[in-house]
Amino acid sequence: MSCIMSSVVSITSAIDIPSGLMNTPIGLLLEYHNLGRQHDPYRSAELLIGMCMDHRKHLRIPDNFAYVIRSGGANLRPSEFKVSYAISIGGVRALALIAHTQCGMVNLAKRKDEFIQGLVDGAGWDRATAEQHFARFAPIFEIGNEVEFALLEARRLGELYPRIQVVPLLYKVEDNQLYLLRD
Repeated sequence: MSCIMSSVVSITSAIDIPSGLMNTPIGLLLEYHNLGRQHDPYRSAELLIGMCMDHRKHLRIPDNFAYVIRSGGANLRPSEFKVSYAISIGGVRALALIAHTQCGMVNLAKRKDEFIQGLVDGAGWDRATAEQHFARFAPIFEIGNEVEFALLEARRLGELYPRIQVVPLLYKVEDNQLYLLRD
């Protein structure tokens, strides 16, 4: 992955939300989660959220507000059909791609031995099968740097779905807040 110049934008009040996001599903997501906006009722989803499967993240959003796809590292490459479904059948017009700090998919290759041993000890796999499994799937799910990955993945999804507003965000595990990511 190439080095991308990026900024992480804090959202601590409504004036921090860029005008292009105000009164959109992304702006509302930021208001609900970061600013404690009272939950409005929804009959159908207005937003698709792609986020990591990590257990430390919980979004404060209303019922029926969003489809949520959880995948290691917020990597939606293996979930494109699900994204397409949410757009075509679900009618969503915005996608929030949420990376997070302290992500286990960052530098996954460095955890190869731990991963393999965990499958051997925890799942009862033989070592050769665990090694093959890692070799096959780690390159698909390795994300390198979470901020760079989110920016590149948001760009890719925006090109794939040009009429959909795609916005990369960062969830900081340290303070449980969402931050806008900008190139």
